[in-house]
Amino acid sequence: MEKMDNSHSSQLAGKTYEVEDYKSNNTLSSGLATTHEQASDAYMEGEVKAVIDNVDGEDIQVNREGYENQ
Repeated sequence: MEKMDNSHSSQLAGKTYEVEDYKSNNTLSSGLATTHEQASDAYMEGEVKAVIDNVDGEDIQVNREGYENQ
């Protein structure tokens, strides 16, 4: 069996959020920026019932269901 090159996976796994990610066209970077913003918003609200603000200004409730209920 041929050994696979995992160097690309290591680069992806080691990526962390950077401010420039908001302006990036890269899927990974823009995803990190979105996740960072959502986590920051939920943290700053200080509530267990976090919401996501969509582009129209509507709050979308984050479901708190376990994986058993899906």
